[in-house]
Amino acid sequence: MSNDTLFGAGAALPPAYPERAAWGTAPKLRQWQSEALEKYFTDSPSDFLAVATPGAGKTTFALRVATELVDRGIVNRITVVAPTDHLKRQWADAAARVGLAIDPNFKNADGRHGGAFIGVAVTYAQVASKPMLHRAKTEAARTLVILDEIHHGGDALSWGDGIREAFEPAARRLALTGTPFRSDTAAIPFVEYVEDRDGIRRSKADYTYGYGQALRDHVVRPVMFMAYSGQMRWRTSAGEEMAASLGEAAVTKDITAQAWRTALNPAGEWIPAVLAAADKRLTEVRRTVHDAGGLVIATDHDDARAYAGQLKRITGESPTVILSDDAKASSKIEEFSEGDKRWMVAVRMVSEGVDVPRLAVGVYATSTATPLFFAQAVGRYVRARRRGETASIFLPSVPNLMALANQLELERDHALDRPEKDDEGFGLEDGLMEAANREDKASDSLMKQKFEALESQASFDRVLFDGGEFGTGGEMGSEDEQDFLGIPGLLDADQVGQLLRQRQHEQQSRRKARGPAAAAAEPLVVDHRQLTELRGQLAKNVSAWAARTGMPHGQVHTELRRQCGGPAVAQANEDQLQRRLQKLQDWFIGKK
Repeated sequence: MSNDTLFGAGAALPPAYPERAAWGTAPKLRQWQSEALEKYFTDSPSDFLAVATPGAGKTTFALRVATELVDRGIVNRITVVAPTDHLKRQWADAAARVGLAIDPNFKNADGRHGGAFIGVAVTYAQVASKPMLHRAKTEAARTLVILDEIHHGGDALSWGDGIREAFEPAARRLALTGTPFRSDTAAIPFVEYVEDRDGIRRSKADYTYGYGQALRDHVVRPVMFMAYSGQMRWRTSAGEEMAASLGEAAVTKDITAQAWRTALNPAGEWIPAVLAAADKRLTEVRRTVHDAGGLVIATDHDDARAYAGQLKRITGESPTVILSDDAKASSKIEEFSEGDKRWMVAVRMVSEGVDVPRLAVGVYATSTATPLFFAQAVGRYVRARRRGETASIFLPSVPNLMALANQLELERDHALDRPEKDDEGFGLEDGLMEAANREDKASDSLMKQKFEALESQASFDRVLFDGGEFGTGGEMGSEDEQDFLGIPGLLDADQVGQLLRQRQHEQQSRRKARGPAAAAAEPLVVDHRQLTELRGQLAKNVSAWAARTGMPHGQVHTELRRQCGGPAVAQANEDQLQRRLQKLQDWFIGKK
């Protein structure tokens, strides 16, 4: 089959659109879409699985397949299956733009859709609740079934059985996903599995378009991860006070998790400081990308509302808040997408599939960290509209998130496909994705009862980009932090990497100029256990002084730094921590 047949005589096939094209409206296809379409009609398969990185244009590809199949008389009905109600409406809107009338409001109780529609958009849950109804509809016509984010087909045994029952008679099935997936215990319907050398079954795609290839084609944005650390203090359910530096390698997973949750507590100082830094970054990006927007992904409703309040105080503008129980959630997302407001705050539900192309800055303010959720969340920021747009995502400097961020970068650099070897956590069952996207108030409440967050301080840690790490840490608002927050918002990946290396070199030069003697005095090997113990001692002494004087913890730390010098607690060395402890002891005995 010639390209002329598929796309019209003389149609050019650039790797990326020269400008933003809304879903389903592009007159020309991207190169990967044309290649996948060519393969689809060459093979003419009953089942076809396309894996394409978030933001690459899976919907445009699927609707082009659909229109071709309808025009050729191969199908005369279309059923789109999506994870959420909001995505149903997005599919219907996109289909309407290419002349396909899809009903997103069809309910199982309706039995039939209106005669003005060629098909319906439904959710996986909707199909699973009445599989025989959807089977009858599938059998009644030559049906193309588009299974969007097909990994949801394995979320529950009943869902997989229902989807298989409903759509087994379909003339054609087109499955799509934006993230690597596998399920060892509940195979996803209509997906071929191939056993690898380790005996693990993995899904086999008919066409794959990975993040690395999409980045080279300028279809998606490069991502800078801005990591923030800081000192955390909390009280356990047993009444014991604990302190740790966020992301400290020497602590247990439980302590890391509790320090992480302490950082995300809206009453502390960490999250407001990071939100303010992210807003500074957004201001810089909007100098060249004037409608750039930001998204904060929160853990639960209470945190989302609190973060929204903090953003209003920072910006003077009320952000758009998206809660899972809000009947107007879809219309709010659409209004934000089409407008130029600075910030949106959402509870997990915006992590998958939602199309807001102007999102350029993100704050990952949730304790959810499954690899699939992280990849889907990052996918909200990578959709490119024009060459040079860069995404910036702010996140806690904790080991598992750092690993996921680095894996995303490494995959981009070294693999055009999903990695052959899954790192820890990538083998989790697909049900975890649904659990992560679903707010579980009982679980959240139980977790919050396990400890009481007492104090959190933020400090700049580093930037992760292109498989490398940049920056040597710094105080909030310091020149070291501003170096990275102020990177222009319109640069291609090579320019970003070059500028990051330059900024890091400047930081190192400044540090040498400030004190070569002090640098020489640093121990060759840092005793991390000693540092952890000293930080804990300092936190307890600061707490005792705060209780005695009524002075806020943060103010005590600030005064200690003013008198003793040195960076924030997370970056302080043993000598600097010892000096602050000695100063506190002087205060307790009345010696200033």
